[in-house]
Amino acid sequence: MSERCTEAVGWVARWRLDHHCVRILLVRNDSEVDPLFSAAVPAAAPDLAEMREQYPKLSELWDAIRGEYWAEVFTAQENSC
Repeated sequence: MSERCTEAVGWVARWRLDHHCVRILLVRNDSEVDPLFSAAVPAAAPDLAEMREQYPKLSELWDAIRGEYWAEVFTAQENSC
């Protein structure tokens, strides 16, 4: 499982795919040193839906992650045909 990094509206999220589930590992603001969120145990990191509920004001970041996820899924499907 490789980590991905997505940026949107001054926020950065590190995330990974876990069996078609997006797990959020870290969320931070570009202008701050300390993260808003950091998963202590990557295997138990919250999924995208949980983070969207917990931090609804970051919807543009969550939408960007969702877009990257679906682009990757579609690319993988095209390559398997």
